[in-house]
Parts: sequence; structure tokens; C-alpha cells
Amino acid sequence: MSIQQPIVPLEAQGFMADYLESLALVERLHRLLLDVVKDEFERLGLLEINAVQALLLFNVGENEVTAGELKTRGYYQGSNVSYNLKKLVEMGYMHHERCQIDRRSVRVRLTEKGSEVRNVVAGLFERHAKSLESSALLGDGGIGPVNEALKRVERFWGDQIRYIY
Repeated sequence: MSIQQPIVPLEAQGFMADYLESLALVERLHRLLLDVVKDEFERLGLLEINAVQALLLFNVGENEVTAGELKTRGYYQGSNVSYNLKKLVEMGYMHHERCQIDRRSVRVRLTEKGSEVRNVVAGLFERHAKSLESSALLGDGGIGPVNEALKRVERFWGDQIRYIY
């Protein structure tokens, strides 16, 4: 079975090209963020943890959550949360325990070692934010308009998943 490409009207081709460029850019930015975090950890000699795991620790922060909440709260975007959680527990970055009320549920929180990693990532992001702000690279509006546009695209995609047109 062959899937035909949709025919895009000439007047829409410019927007379609811009949309495809945005999709590629979002994907590249995510990969680049992981590389930036990885490079920071290599510079500091922290080699046992990867960038995905470091971002997970950063996002959890001071919270205590269930494993399922990691995805629903947006702390983790990947598909292999169980693997990374298991590794972080084994390496001593996260503590886990069965929930007293629902024994099927596991709650996780950072250990002191995990908090140290979180602080490294927080410091990296703070340096980046200060540098971006002082460079005026994003213009007078700063990063706010960028975030607002991305949130609108996020809502649009979420609606597509839920079949709301």
C-alpha cells in the first residue's frame, strides 16, 4: 500500500515550508540541549550519568512524586522512564519507596547526590539565561514571546491528539 503525499496549494507552500522548518528546529533544539548538558557534565568529570537522567533530576527537584507522575507532570519526556528511574536509584541519585496507601505505587525523590546533580544543571541554566538576557539576542520582548508561541503550538498538537479540531 502506497501513501500519497497531500497536494499542498501554492499559496500554502510557504507556510508549510515554515511549519516543517519549525518541526525540525524543535527536534534539533532538544538534541542540542542534551548535548549541552552532556558537555557540562564531561567538563566536570561527572560521567556516570547521562543528560536525560540529569534533566529528569533537575525537573523532579524538591518534589516527591510517583513514577507515573514523572510523565504527567512533564518531568520526563522519553518512553523509557522505568529504565532511567531504575538506573538513578541504583546509582544513588534517587530514593524510592512503596506508597503506604497504594502498595502498587512507588514514590521517588532525590537523594543528596541527586540534589547535587540538580544544582549543576540549575547553575548551567542560570548562566545560559543571564547570557541570553544580556546579549539581547531575542530582542526587546525577550524569551516570553517565544514561550507563548511554543505554548500555542503545544496546545494545538495536544488538541490533535484528542481529535479536537
